[in-house]
Amino acid sequence: MSSIASRLVDAARTLSREVDAMRFAAPVSHVYNPLDYAWAVHRAYLERFGDGPKKVVFLGMNPGPFGMAQTGVPFGEIAAVRDWLGLSGAVDKPATENPKKPVEGFACKRGEVSGQRLWGLFRERFGTPEAFFAEHFVANYCPLVFFDEGRNLTPDKLPVREAGPLQEACDAHLRRLVEAVQAEWVIGVGAWAEKRAMIALDGLPVRFGRILHPSPASPAANRGWAPVASRQLVELGLWA
Repeated sequence: MSSIASRLVDAARTLSREVDAMRFAAPVSHVYNPLDYAWAVHRAYLERFGDGPKKVVFLGMNPGPFGMAQTGVPFGEIAAVRDWLGLSGAVDKPATENPKKPVEGFACKRGEVSGQRLWGLFRERFGTPEAFFAEHFVANYCPLVFFDEGRNLTPDKLPVREAGPLQEACDAHLRRLVEAVQAEWVIGVGAWAEKRAMIALDGLPVRFGRILHPSPASPAANRGWAPVASRQLVELGLWA
C-alpha cells in the first residue's frame, strides 16, 4: 500500500470513529455508517484506487441507501462496483438496522441511479478504472446515511446543533484527503457538496467547480445527465 493510500485509510478510520460517537435526534430514526460495517470494501477501494496523486476529486454529499450504504464505495451502485471497479466482499449489518431500508450488501436488488449515471459516464469516457483513477478520485463529504423511517434524509437538513460537529469532522477529513492526494481541483457533485468543499478547504491551493447531480429527483438530470456533466467538465478545462 502506498503512503498516499495509507493516509486515506487512516483518515477514513478517524472520521468513522468520530461520527460513530455522534447522536442525532428525531426526525432521524436510523443512522448508517458504511465506513464501519462495510469497511473491508471501502478500505479495498482506498488501497486500490487511492494509490497516487490525483488532479481531480469528485465530491458527493453522502451515501445513498442503495449505493454506498450497500457496498461501502462512494456512489457505489452494485454492478459498477462489482463489474467495473472489480470490488466485492462481505458487508456486515449496521448496529441498528432500518427494517424499511435493510443492508443486503452485494445481494441488494435495488439500483442506485446516481451511481449508475456517474460511474457509467466514467466507464464510457475512460474505458478502464485504471485510466480514470490515474488523475481522478471519487469521495463523499459525509459518510453517514440518515433515515426518517423509510425516508432518506440528507445532511443539509440537520439542525445546526447536530450539523456543526458533523461538519467539523467531515471538513477535517476532506482536508486530509485532498492534501494526501495533492488534488488541484475539487468538483462538487451538486451545489451543496461544492459549497462544503469551499468552506472546508479554505486556504488550500485548490480550485473548485461543480457538475449537475445525477439524482433521478433532478428533472435536468433526467433529461440527459451525462452530456451535461461532460460539457461542464470541458468548460472547466478538465476534460478535452
